[in-house]
Amino acid sequence: MKKLILLIVALFATTFFASAAAPVKTITGNISGNVMWNYDTIYLLSGKVYLINGATLTIAPGTVIKGDFSAAGSALIVTRGAKIYAIGEPTRPIVFTSSQTPGNRSTGDWGGLVIAGNAKVNVPGGMGTFEGGNLANPNVGGGGTADGQFGGLNDLDNSGELKYVRIEYAGFPYAPNNELNGLTMGGVGSGTKISYVQVSYGFDDSFEWFGGTVNCSHLISYRANDDDFDTDFGFRGRVQYGVALRDTAVADAVSGANCFESDNDATGTNLSPQTAPIFSNMTLVGPQFTPSTVINANFKRGAHIRRNSRESIFNSIFMGWPTGVHIDGDSCHRNADSLWLEVQNTVIAGSNKNLDSAGGAVWQVGSWFNNVTNNNTIYTANTSVMLTNPFDYTNPDFRPTGASPMLTGASFTNAKLGADFDQTPTFRGAFGATNWMDGWASFTADTNSYSDGIGPAIGSGINDLSNKVNSMEVYPNPAQNQTSVAFNLTTNAKVTCTVSDLSGKVLLTESKSMNVGRNEFSINTSMLNSGLYILKVGVGNSFNTTKLNVIKL
Repeated sequence: MKKLILLIVALFATTFFASAAAPVKTITGNISGNVMWNYDTIYLLSGKVYLINGATLTIAPGTVIKGDFSAAGSALIVTRGAKIYAIGEPTRPIVFTSSQTPGNRSTGDWGGLVIAGNAKVNVPGGMGTFEGGNLANPNVGGGGTADGQFGGLNDLDNSGELKYVRIEYAGFPYAPNNELNGLTMGGVGSGTKISYVQVSYGFDDSFEWFGGTVNCSHLISYRANDDDFDTDFGFRGRVQYGVALRDTAVADAVSGANCFESDNDATGTNLSPQTAPIFSNMTLVGPQFTPSTVINANFKRGAHIRRNSRESIFNSIFMGWPTGVHIDGDSCHRNADSLWLEVQNTVIAGSNKNLDSAGGAVWQVGSWFNNVTNNNTIYTANTSVMLTNPFDYTNPDFRPTGASPMLTGASFTNAKLGADFDQTPTFRGAFGATNWMDGWASFTADTNSYSDGIGPAIGSGINDLSNKVNSMEVYPNPAQNQTSVAFNLTTNAKVTCTVSDLSGKVLLTESKSMNVGRNEFSINTSMLNSGLYILKVGVGNSFNTTKLNVIKL
């Protein structure tokens, strides 16, 4: 009887508090060891928070992390050797956002997410320090700046994984022309996985890569202030499927706003490894929606490739930029003539000036871009591109219409577009018939509540917490060779139970049909090593997760 009363009380409490605001946990200082953040709590970053000493942070799908708005600026910094596994799901993204209330959020409310790796960079000495003022942490590197440093000798380095993640209102201005970005990556290696990441309302760049070799896909830059995709210090990764949409009124007044900005380093030296990223299937929508659209005078170019960069762009669309592509400097002209810097199967549309170049020597940018082997196209008007609804701020649709010339024209015959790329698309730009933004992306960041700690649903609002699996208990926990997970099921259904490691790799799985009411899985943990795991019980896309600790004596 006592157990029955406790169960009834637990079920009543779950129902009564289902709509209440989630508790807020303030995170400060350093994180070490294996740590998991769950969706039932909002995590508030107060000041600069560091993952140190090889720490692993795992963030469950649907979790909301808020950067505290303060004069000092908050940020989450993954130091070299540490790992972050922020792996959301299409209907339950992980959200990093401002601590300000809806209607009061603004660009630069907090510092953003910073990942430092051990891959090679071309900074003298092989080590760089992030933008963003003094990131010195007295508990890392003997009181020096080791926590703010990036780079090393391991191009295969693994800093974890980001998937179905949104980063909003980041890029804190620590000093003039010295800011963090939405997602700042320094020396991040190719063992790291980054896909389906949206950066919105960033004060500086949405995505910036300082050296490294990490490959990325399905990136969204929405209404940034400075550049959308910035590469320097020897970045050599591959990026496929990305989109940018700019605010007509917002552009950086200090340096001017570009979509792509790329340097080998700040002075254009020959230091190696040389900046040579490869982008394919990008849709890059600038502010000049129509010829009569009034835009901020600080907007510059769709691509500004300069200072000895070897960046290459394939199968992409630039539309609505004051200048389409600018190849800047004799070193970049030589790189282009040597085929180290290439632009192929790419469209420029709706630009006042399609192409530009600068340098001491005469160089014909038009002859280079329009060379028949490059198969590039220039349209006078954005309408010629024929995308579905690319200029809608709250519900953009960048897919080509049925009659769009963008449905064809892609090519992957260039040797640079190797095994790291999906070579199946025939379309130019980031989208074919499928809208890969559905479910996880949001273009209404300022009105999303985030008060209950569960990631937002399609468009706006809040996802349901699992409405089929609730009142979950794991016992014993910690476990040795056996444990059980009990839960309440609100409908007859096939239920799946999985145990994953902190990287998201599924180690154990079991599915069976169960009836409404209290149910249980018995889990054999004898094959698991001591450590922290993620246990998930779900019906379709409705699920609950919890931590499972295994200790072998």
